[in-house]
Amino acid sequence: MAESPVSLHQGGGTLAQVVLASAPEGMLIAPVWKRIAGFMLDVLLISIVLTFLTGGQLTLNLLNFELINGGAQYILFFSSNWVILLTSHWLYWKYTGRAYGRSLGQRAFRIAIVHDDGTALEKHHWSPRAVSKLVYLLPIIGPLWFGMRDAFKARSKDDEYRTAIDIKNHTVAAVDWSLPVETRNKLR
Repeated sequence: MAESPVSLHQGGGTLAQVVLASAPEGMLIAPVWKRIAGFMLDVLLISIVLTFLTGGQLTLNLLNFELINGGAQYILFFSSNWVILLTSHWLYWKYTGRAYGRSLGQRAFRIAIVHDDGTALEKHHWSPRAVSKLVYLLPIIGPLWFGMRDAFKARSKDDEYRTAIDIKNHTVAAVDWSLPVETRNKLR
């Protein structure tokens, strides 16, 4: 009789269990494309709000490097635009994390940011995590250097499928429905 085309893989568990020893049974790692799409959705949401509130002037002035040549007043104006952009994103990521256990973009793509053991993050973890994410907003080097580096890290078994931000904050991006019931109940 021919060999069966179906084979069973014994042991090991889910990808999260294979990579992270402390991962609960059944927890799945969120795919990189979902993490990128969730981040882009977050940036789009904040950009729409900021564009509406400033009449489009903020987005026009962010990359207007000619302002730097205009003197101290123009340098201050240019810098204040960047401060507004970065502060608004920091506040958004910090307080959506505290309120929902993830950002709205992550929620849309069913991603939960949890500790290595699958437990929900406490409120004091969200501010450092939000500050770390601001590096992706830097012109040119943000997406091309830091973003690409972390996209490759999130696909690497050697890096435990975690970005530099995840490693620094001892977190993992998991698929929300694969988490233990206690953790799912804490996510909104």
